Amino acid sequence: MAAAPVLFVIVGKKEPLYEAEIDTSTGIHSSSSGDLSTRQNYFVLHSALDLVEKSAWTTNSMYLRVVDKVNHQQVSTFLTAANVKFMLLHSGKGEEVVKNFFNEVYQYYVKLSMYPFYKFDTPISSKAFDARVRAAARAYLS
Repeated sequence: MAAAPVLFVIVGKKEPLYEAEIDTSTGIHSSSSGDLSTRQNYFVLHSALDLVEKSAWTTNSMYLRVVDKVNHQQVSTFLTAANVKFMLLHSGKGEEVVKNFFNEVYQYYVKLSMYPFYKFDTPISSKAFDARVRAAARAYLS
């Protein structure tokens, strides 16, 4: 049985900074970008933003755990010190696995933000960042 694709989004203050729909069995971008389920997945993540804001006030932890559940999918969130949200839509991965994935991606994000030509809170177009996030997803979420 193939692993279900996951949707990972980094949300800045004004707009999404990075988006990746990842098939964890292959690590490549899913080709169903116009598919109804893909649009529903983005809607689920977007609707969970209010719950993320609410959860942020109830804990001091950067990892907010599962903030929303819709049908068989869960939205896990990691909040950086700069209020940048890492959101992962998945089908019930283990909590420790998701936390490790977020921590690794956070390390990549910090390294990217220290790059002198990256302007904070702008869309991420780095191919190296994308490749590392997809590799981390394959390693932790498959």
